[in-house]
Amino acid sequence: MTFPRITAAIFVLLLIGCFALIGVGSVALFGPSMSHNIMTDHDAGTIMTIRPDMSFTLKTASGKEVRFQCSDHCKAALSHMTRHEFEKAHTDVYYVEEANNIFLALDVD
Repeated sequence: MTFPRITAAIFVLLLIGCFALIGVGSVALFGPSMSHNIMTDHDAGTIMTIRPDMSFTLKTASGKEVRFQCSDHCKAALSHMTRHEFEKAHTDVYYVEEANNIFLALDVD
């Protein structure tokens, strides 16, 4: 009599786990694109330098160095960016390209 109850409990736990995995996966996949507008681009690499004017240089995986200007939201993440620079950690930058090839970083993670 307890075997069907154990089977049902295991089935319910697996079902909840699957839904949780699908939810977390979809947020990880679509979250960044939903929080930024359609004109936002993405680049990834390591932060090489952060200048006093809050601009920073990102070295991509291909070895290209790109200079970004910080927006207000980016300036709020200065301690996070400094830690990434010190640790040479992987950094994602969401940005928009403005006039004269100026890349304005909206979000740095």
